[in-house]
Amino acid sequence: MESWMWCFLLCSHLLILYFSPSHSLCHPHDTSVLLHFKNSFTIYPYNYYDCHHGYSKMATWENGTDCCSWTGVTCHPISGHVTELDLSCSRLYGKIHPNSTLFHLSHLHSLNLAFNYFTESQLSSLFGGFVSLTHLNLSHSEFEGDISSQISHLSKLVSLDLSGNDLLEWKEDTWKRLLQNATVLRVLVLDGTDMSSISIRTLNMSSSLVTLSLGQTWLGGNLTDDILCLPNLQHLSLSDNRDLGGQKLPEVSCRTTSLDFLDLSHCGFQGSIPPSFFNLIHLTFLDLSVNNLNGSIPSSLLTLPRLSFMNLEANHLSGQIPNVFPQSNNFHELDLRHNKIEGELPSTLSNLQHLIHLDLSHNKLEGPLPNNITGFSNLTSLSLYGNLLNGTIPSWCLSLSSLVDLDLSGNQLSGHISAISSYSMERLSLSHNKLQGNIPESIFSLLNLTYLDLSSNNLSGSVKFHRFSKLKNLGRLHLSQNDQLSLNFKSNVNYSFSHLFSLDLSSTGLTEFPKLLGKVPSLESLFLSNNKLKGRVPNWLHEISLSELDLSHNRLNQSLDQFSWNKQLGYLDLSFNSITDGFSSSICNASAIQILNLSHNKLTGTIPQCLANSSSLQVLDLQLNKLHGTLPNTFAQDCGLRILDLNGNQLLEGFLPESLSNCFDLEVLDLGNNQIKDVFPHWLQTLADLKVLVLRANKLYGPIAGSKTKHGTKHGFPSLVIFDVSSNNFSGPIPKAYIETFEAMNNVALHAWQYMEVILNSSDYADSVTLTTKAITMTMDRIRNDFVSIDLSQNRFEGEIPSVIGELHSLRGLNLSHNRLIGPIPQSVGNLRNLESLDLSSNMLTGGIPTELINLNFLEVLNLSNNNLVGEIPQGKQFSTFSNDSYEGNSGLCGLPLTIKCSKDPEQHSPPSTTFRREGGFGEQHSPPSTTLRREGGFGFGWKPVAIGYGCGMVFGVGMGCCVLLMGKPQWLVRMVGGQLNKKVIRKTRMTSNENGSIMN
Repeated sequence: MESWMWCFLLCSHLLILYFSPSHSLCHPHDTSVLLHFKNSFTIYPYNYYDCHHGYSKMATWENGTDCCSWTGVTCHPISGHVTELDLSCSRLYGKIHPNSTLFHLSHLHSLNLAFNYFTESQLSSLFGGFVSLTHLNLSHSEFEGDISSQISHLSKLVSLDLSGNDLLEWKEDTWKRLLQNATVLRVLVLDGTDMSSISIRTLNMSSSLVTLSLGQTWLGGNLTDDILCLPNLQHLSLSDNRDLGGQKLPEVSCRTTSLDFLDLSHCGFQGSIPPSFFNLIHLTFLDLSVNNLNGSIPSSLLTLPRLSFMNLEANHLSGQIPNVFPQSNNFHELDLRHNKIEGELPSTLSNLQHLIHLDLSHNKLEGPLPNNITGFSNLTSLSLYGNLLNGTIPSWCLSLSSLVDLDLSGNQLSGHISAISSYSMERLSLSHNKLQGNIPESIFSLLNLTYLDLSSNNLSGSVKFHRFSKLKNLGRLHLSQNDQLSLNFKSNVNYSFSHLFSLDLSSTGLTEFPKLLGKVPSLESLFLSNNKLKGRVPNWLHEISLSELDLSHNRLNQSLDQFSWNKQLGYLDLSFNSITDGFSSSICNASAIQILNLSHNKLTGTIPQCLANSSSLQVLDLQLNKLHGTLPNTFAQDCGLRILDLNGNQLLEGFLPESLSNCFDLEVLDLGNNQIKDVFPHWLQTLADLKVLVLRANKLYGPIAGSKTKHGTKHGFPSLVIFDVSSNNFSGPIPKAYIETFEAMNNVALHAWQYMEVILNSSDYADSVTLTTKAITMTMDRIRNDFVSIDLSQNRFEGEIPSVIGELHSLRGLNLSHNRLIGPIPQSVGNLRNLESLDLSSNMLTGGIPTELINLNFLEVLNLSNNNLVGEIPQGKQFSTFSNDSYEGNSGLCGLPLTIKCSKDPEQHSPPSTTFRREGGFGEQHSPPSTTLRREGGFGFGWKPVAIGYGCGMVFGVGMGCCVLLMGKPQWLVRMVGGQLNKKVIRKTRMTSNENGSIMN
């Protein structure tokens, strides 16, 4: 009995010790190990990662205290050895060396070192010594290098997280061993590690896996259908793996799965969404966004019983939204933006009673918004911008009690804006519609509004501006482009906008500057363009520390040196005014300037060197002024220019500064219509992002040949889409070596809504360019990315047109006119299926017009005039639309639309001899077939030299005649005039004499 009593007391004592929170059992060895580990690091002063606390867990680690009571440390209740160590988000900074005392904690079951700064630390093989580990988390801790194969020794792992270590690289052998040994692994999170050497076919996933997250790991290979059917898998993410692109989504090969979370976004999957996705009956989260999926949205997908989040954004889905939403749905978020979905909104949309976020923007939805929506009581965000919706705005849109964000901009909505009772509204955008009438009174009661955009409508009436100050939280107010709206700034009321930082009153008919001094203390962006403002900029405007100011398209006529430049200014647009005089040194004070547009003014003088020295400047647009001198000598080593436009000035003869190649981000370079005299700047080929190069109408000369850079390598122009060097004095062959590098002209995506622009805060700058296309000179206010053009006209290029030009499949305009080109038109030109304008006029091209050109279905303008072309003009398709002007000056051509009928005798259409002529002052040009001598462009023979030549010829001819009469035929004269012909005559005479038996003397 006593032995049983002692046993009972001992067990009771052990249980008390086990469950006692204050027991002190820390093993002395582990205490020493932990203190040494702590001392090997420094504590970073702040949390770089977004951790839930701001302190370091090691702050409680003090010598002489029980380590089991330290934050992040858990001990075994009997042995006192450390079994769990959680130092996540502890701001540790330093390197984990192989001799670190960390590896002496041999009893660890769980180790979490996530969100620290172990820079340049290798994932040591000693981590494989923690054979008892069940949980290992080293995520977001700056580990790098190859993952040691010893990690496969951790056969008891239940959870492994190595995510967020971008420089950590898997080897296939290590990966296979881990999967073979870790048979109880349930959670595997490796997002952001490098698995590029592993094919997804070798995954061979364990059936025990519950969570598998491999986002942004550079995985390649083809997905197998069984990956969605692992028996216990609930969470699967393969997002941001572009190397999976080009294949279809995997089928769900099993009848049912346990899958709850599926993220296959940003992978480039193609094809349609498989109907077998209907088998994912447990799915609550589905993200297939940013792929290349097409076809319609399967109705079965919208009826999955547990689905609450679905994102199909940025695909190519089309057709209508199925009208199948059941009343029992669980949708909380539905995102279908940036697709090609059309038709009207389905009536069952009102069944989405639990919906919080609905985004159908940037599609082709049409018709009126439904009037019978009765639900949406939980909706906080509704976005339908960029569609074709019409009719009036229904009242339910403006009365949802939980609505925070409403965006109906970019549609065709009309009528009056009805009363708004969604008092929780913070963002309201109704811009770019056809709305009419007054601004409703109820808007001034939306006290939570931070963003209000009513711009680009037909709003009218008079509004006292100070009333908007009732909206105390208003940060952005955009009322631009409402021509009939009258803003009254005169008020006896003392008001201010304490939070307003962006104000857009462009195109509102302002005739004088509003007096806002002291009323907008937080204002950063002010847009007053396209008004009738005149005179000088008021002084109060200089006292506001603006970062963005747009006064373009007004009637300002002050001197530029009267403008005050502050150090905060990042965007300034004074274009299309009458700003005079030159730059003053004060412009160098604008050290933060990123976008500077002073185009279309009356500026004189030279461009200051400080603008070229700026590292912040991204856009410099000075086109169409009266600037002279040369370009700045030196561009900064850290030059950040993306757009440089100096077109239409009076920049004098001078070399282009090679330091311009320091501007590695340069996308647009327009130096056209100046007086620059230099050879072709081949060093520009180091600018890999250069998209637009315009050097037209200068004094540039010499050949354009592919040339090596100063580093001895060839680059070419892979991003170029506009190449205009017309109206110069370039010579030599067409630059085939460069054309072969025009990769973007072959691969550019033809999206008409994409423009070359620079975006800064709430502003965007889109450069304009003047080009000659379709036989007219036009200025594009914004450069479309799909406008692909080459213009080499009005130069002295010679030789044949290289056939490689036919590989530039995205070309829309090609102009090689007024040069010295010879040979045939390459048949490969027929491959330019997007070509809209082709001008090969005023050259010396020969041969026939290739029948392949009939395939150019978009060709609107064709000019082959003034060449030596022969044969029948191709008939059919676009060629039936071209008039005689397209072919005049080719006397060897026949067939419609010409009146010359084609003969069966090929000699009738042989090319006649050619003569030279000069046109337009751009060098000698070859004329079309002609029998008369023509004088054009101020070049030719006048009557005086003709008369002198004629007289000399008469004297010489009479003299030679007398010699022949008196002396017979002198041999020297015979040889000079017709020696070769006479030899043939003599040879033929000898043969005839021999046949007759006579002997020649």
